Amino acid sequence: MAKKSTRYYKKNRRALMVKRRYNQKYNKKAPEKKRRAELTRINRKNHRKGKSKVGDKKDVSHKKKGGTTLEARSKNRARNRGKK
Repeated sequence: MAKKSTRYYKKNRRALMVKRRYNQKYNKKAPEKKRRAELTRINRKNHRKGKSKVGDKKDVSHKKKGGTTLEARSKNRARNRGKK
């Protein structure tokens, strides 16, 4: 079943365009670029160490104490979402 927001944006094209413009501006900001670059750097470092492979469907996940670890995409992206 599609999420509520997906259905909403499918029906409201104008709202979707506003959201996309906002996201584009947000993702251009220096702190966001820096954050993404840092995660990419960590992922590449793990790849060179042999901990991950290209296309292994893993993300860099943040731990509660501030460190990072490799974790399955599905687990990492499912956390902290509103669950039913």
